[in-house]
Amino acid sequence: MRVTRTSKMLSVAALAALTLSACGGGSDESAEGSGEGEANKTAIITANGTEPQNPLMPVNTNEVGGGRIMDLLFEGLVSYDADGNTVNELAESIETEDSQTYTIKVKADQKFTNGEAITAKSFVDAWNFGAAAKNAQLNSYFFESIEGYDEVSAEGATAETMSGLTVVDDSTFTVKLSQPESDFPQRLGYTAYFPLPAEALADPAAFGENPIGNGPYKLDGDDAWQHEVQIDLVANPDYTGTRVPQNGGVTFKFYSSFDAAYADLQSNELDILDTIPNMALKTFKTDLGEGRYDEKAYAGNQTITIPGYLPEFSGEAGQLRRQAISMAINRDEITEVVFSGSREPATEFTAPVIDGYNDSIPGNEVLEFNPEKAKELWDEAEKLSPWPADQTFTIGYNADANHKEWIDAVANGLKNNLGIEAEGKPYATFKELRADATAKTLTGAIRTGWQADYPSLANFLGPNYGTGGGSNDGGYSSEEFDTLLDDGLGASTPEEGAETLNKAQEVLLKDLPNIPLWYQVAQSGWSENVDNVETGWNGVPVYYNITAK
Repeated sequence: MRVTRTSKMLSVAALAALTLSACGGGSDESAEGSGEGEANKTAIITANGTEPQNPLMPVNTNEVGGGRIMDLLFEGLVSYDADGNTVNELAESIETEDSQTYTIKVKADQKFTNGEAITAKSFVDAWNFGAAAKNAQLNSYFFESIEGYDEVSAEGATAETMSGLTVVDDSTFTVKLSQPESDFPQRLGYTAYFPLPAEALADPAAFGENPIGNGPYKLDGDDAWQHEVQIDLVANPDYTGTRVPQNGGVTFKFYSSFDAAYADLQSNELDILDTIPNMALKTFKTDLGEGRYDEKAYAGNQTITIPGYLPEFSGEAGQLRRQAISMAINRDEITEVVFSGSREPATEFTAPVIDGYNDSIPGNEVLEFNPEKAKELWDEAEKLSPWPADQTFTIGYNADANHKEWIDAVANGLKNNLGIEAEGKPYATFKELRADATAKTLTGAIRTGWQADYPSLANFLGPNYGTGGGSNDGGYSSEEFDTLLDDGLGASTPEEGAETLNKAQEVLLKDLPNIPLWYQVAQSGWSENVDNVETGWNGVPVYYNITAK
């Protein structure tokens, strides 16, 4: 890796969740006995963010702008520490004898911030709501493993409850899966599995504008969310989990560009910036000085998705064109020139920090720069179905982040190596880009990427490429891939599971539903006003541990 630090390898099946009991929150040693330290715990820190795509409903939030807010407002059965280890939160225990039927006990005396008790029903009702087709929630795919999902999720389905979910008593419920899957407990810290209060299900639209959670933070009043400007969170004084805030709150500011955010960081008007702009990659360490930046690999990647529903990219000709485009991209040059060597060219569809990663999957030569082969493949596609003479290949991207330079570099490579017109298509905001992707109304390719929800190969593969996956922007569907994905999830050991999931990647390397570019690196900086800044396994700052000086 071309970085100064790398995160530890992460387990595909962190089964510690089965027996873990919650451990204590962050240390208070630095503030103990100090009036100043206690005062600092009330200080509000500021961080960059993006306007969420949708109202803040956990089962309908699957992008980073809304996701980081959800993770602070809510608490699930488990959480993930900075290294990606699974830690019990609301789960008193998660037990199974066969990896197919799980008995989950919820801790007593847990409440939402409106005072409503969190019970087994809070989870079962939320999961059934998320899975039901009539509710059209983006995260419905995450319930696919539960028995009865097909009956509630099919188009036109009238059933609203999955047969695999049963409330035993106020503190206990059981989950029966369609097949044994040993890593199921590891998934339960993801947004889709959060509990919901009754009013969320009674009026989802209203709830999404002013969500009531149970996490380390809560909204700072009814007007906390100023759309397109910022959202204000304050510490939840009744929180009893492991992620105890060491500050008084977090205000996420929605910037139109990372350049503007970086200028605010340098002038101490912004405390946390999780992405250094391209223009500062060569200078940020000097600009900020020792002790005010971090740089490490995380569970994330950058890709380009070319929708299969576009006529020019359907059938055999479309497959050849996707392969040609992939081989016409000089990943080594772009990562060196645009990113100053801080990215690693991709060799598959996941990330090196995930256990089971394999950089030698058969067929991955399609991700190598080979302009001669690329032109040959493009010409083969032309014989089957000519590319419209007046058509420009576009790559959509959100202009409020660090994408224009590398998008332009990719487009120039396609023009030079394939002889076609290609250019970037800027969207003003990430929200606008995601709206077209979700609605399946794209007219060209878009830049995409993945920040892992939980540390597993399957999390990169299922949501993005499984039939009906909530983040399957290109509408890809392959029976062969789906079968291998299911087999990998149902494998008896993590090693067997990884081997099968990498077999599934062989199918992806042939079909290229999207084109892997490079693995992501978290390059973050902070102001002179804060301490104890750390980036987690998924590239997100550990906001609750940040302290004010």
